Amino acid sequence: MKDVVFGQIYPVNSPVHRADARAKFIIMILYIVTVIFASSFMQMAVIALLLLTVILMSRIPPLKVLSALKAIIVLAIATFIFTVLLNKGEGAENESLYLEFGPFCICGTGLLTGAFIICRIVLLIVGPTMVTLTTTPVDMADAIEFLLAPLKLIKVPVHAFGMIMSIALRMIPTLFEETQRVMNAQKARGACFDHGNVFKRIGALVPVLIPLFISALKRSADLSDAMESRCYNGGKGKTRMKVLKFRVSDILSMLFSALLLFFILVCVYNWWNWGWVAFMQMGTV
Repeated sequence: MKDVVFGQIYPVNSPVHRADARAKFIIMILYIVTVIFASSFMQMAVIALLLLTVILMSRIPPLKVLSALKAIIVLAIATFIFTVLLNKGEGAENESLYLEFGPFCICGTGLLTGAFIICRIVLLIVGPTMVTLTTTPVDMADAIEFLLAPLKLIKVPVHAFGMIMSIALRMIPTLFEETQRVMNAQKARGACFDHGNVFKRIGALVPVLIPLFISALKRSADLSDAMESRCYNGGKGKTRMKVLKFRVSDILSMLFSALLLFFILVCVYNWWNWGWVAFMQMGTV
């Protein structure tokens, strides 16, 4: 828990940290869509290479970024196992690797599919983690408020939503630290969290959850009192000490991300052949 990455910022001076938060959010959305639509290991390799370049430019240790995967190790392993056992492609019986036992089977197609899904999960976790590691909560709130600005036309409290998101991201590491502190206090009193069956372990967490919820509610009350004492009244008349400005590098990065997404869509849906056929038909007419 003390090594949790999500919600923390790694304070160094780098081009990625200096980039506009709005641009990073837009690039993150394009990146997620690109990873979802990627359909081959070659495309995944290109995306991973670009992501590695961004990590090196940010001057964040790669192991620090990869530590975000600790929280999904169990989920990734379970996904891989079920994908391998339940994925039986056409003609799998003719593959060199084929083992069947009951309703389950292990074949080359299942192993490749499982590996591909693991790659997709890793990229989907590491990419957004880079945004939280290189963006302050204040910049995140401003970026969310800017991107959701059109919703103001239908009376959606955009500023309040952005503030809630920034506070939630900021409190994630704090809650993890508080959880570790409560667990250590319970262990000092003789509590045991790593023995017995699953039900006993779940029951042992009850003494941890109750003080954790009380602490979270007390922390939220203190935060609301602090905001009211500073005359916080929402987004009315709000000024910003740091005004977000798009730079040329931000615009070029967004254009490159959009072009990468377009290239992936062209490869996936085979738009090259469609365009060529349409062009030939026009030439014939």
